[in-house]
Amino acid sequence: MAITALTFDLDDTLWNNRPVLERAETGHYQWLSDALAAASPDTARTFMTDYPLSAYQQYRLDVAQRFPLKRGDFTWIRERALFEMVEAYGLSRLRARLWAAHAIAHFLDLRHDLTPYPEVVAMLDTLRRGYRIAAITNGNADLKRLDLAEHFSVMIAAGELHAPKPDPRAFLAALARLDAQPAQGLHIGDSWREDVLPAQRLGMQVAWIDAKHEGPCELLPGVHRLTHVRELPTLLARLAG
Repeated sequence: MAITALTFDLDDTLWNNRPVLERAETGHYQWLSDALAAASPDTARTFMTDYPLSAYQQYRLDVAQRFPLKRGDFTWIRERALFEMVEAYGLSRLRARLWAAHAIAHFLDLRHDLTPYPEVVAMLDTLRRGYRIAAITNGNADLKRLDLAEHFSVMIAAGELHAPKPDPRAFLAALARLDAQPAQGLHIGDSWREDVLPAQRLGMQVAWIDAKHEGPCELLPGVHRLTHVRELPTLLARLAG
């Protein structure tokens, strides 16, 4: 069957996500510590002295274990961890909730301060003329906060739906909204476990962005190895021919 629908992963597929997350991670946590210090100038303690960044990262893992149904909702896990830590730091429950919410708002501002790969905007603008296009992400990037949103008719935050990839439900939901059968879909993503395997098992073809050089040397049927998303139009032309 001809490919009529494209589903895209976002992080590390359409942009380099590592520097974005590193900046957001350190930036919002430092902001929270500084803001708490400014709100209580009479104390020599700082939030980051009692709870260094490594403690926050470990606390998020603990929260994810205690709330398994929220395991894919990274924004919720972050905010819950901050709330519990700020409350343990000595603030009232209400003030802890407010400070956690403000810190997460700052995190999301930094999280969406990103630049897609140079080829992405023009490529998507061309592709949407011939294909129906969806985004499926486990991350907390909200396309509605990015200019890229206009290129996607469907956007699925799999973690917030409690069905993070490799759960097949996110893929099935995207295909249903695109009015496509799995055999009519091509998924584009960088993760062997979260993108390639679930999409291929459903019967989709997969453009695997193997920038990390992971996974097996011998590809599964219907899986096409690319080194960068810029190679996607060439692959689609080959598949159509």
